[in-house]
Amino acid sequence: MPSITLKGVNNYALRDTDLIVNDKEFMVLLGPNGSGKTTLLNAIAGHIKYHGNILFDGVQVDQKPANKRGVGYLFQNLALFPHLDVAGNIAYGLKIQKWSQEKIHDRVNELLELVNIKHLSLRYPANLSGGEKQRAALARALAASPEILLLDEPLSSLDAQTAKYLRTELKQIQHRLGITTIYVTHDLMEAVNMADRMAIILDGKIEQVDEPEKLMFFPCNEKVSDFIGAPNIL
Repeated sequence: MPSITLKGVNNYALRDTDLIVNDKEFMVLLGPNGSGKTTLLNAIAGHIKYHGNILFDGVQVDQKPANKRGVGYLFQNLALFPHLDVAGNIAYGLKIQKWSQEKIHDRVNELLELVNIKHLSLRYPANLSGGEKQRAALARALAASPEILLLDEPLSSLDAQTAKYLRTELKQIQHRLGITTIYVTHDLMEAVNMADRMAIILDGKIEQVDEPEKLMFFPCNEKVSDFIGAPNIL
């Protein structure tokens, strides 16, 4: 799986953004609402225009369209198709890519088992719980075997108990697949619990990248220190 490098990425929300995400790493992007987290994901995925350079394994992808970047994206609103059942949602992108019916069938079954929702394959989104929708959306994001996975606050709408369980499961799936992952959140404790490393983004700029414990106790400047806050550390 590729590393991700951002060099001086700028647009309406990002300011000279530099970031390196290592091969197979689970990077958590942490910042308040409006700090540019989702915009950064959209730039990596190729969904928006930007200045600067984005490289996968040292190769520039700035001119590549979104569908050629090998990126799986789990949107915050999940964006499941209401008129398709779970299996149909997972298969949708594969049909667009003209996979054979046999390969689609095998891949869908593989993913249903991976996220533990094989028994829900014929259910429609309206009849799924929040956690079940998250699993279906994750399976769809993984359908085409992407080399990079982007997760935009995927657990923010879930109750605390369900979110805690799915955090553990997400980490296990990421580790099993060895997929380079960027996970966006505004929740400090969620970030600390999940991250291999954390990147703090404030006002469109990456302020600090470090392992959770180092970042919590050794903020690099006053802005990061104020964002983390002494009460949170205690």
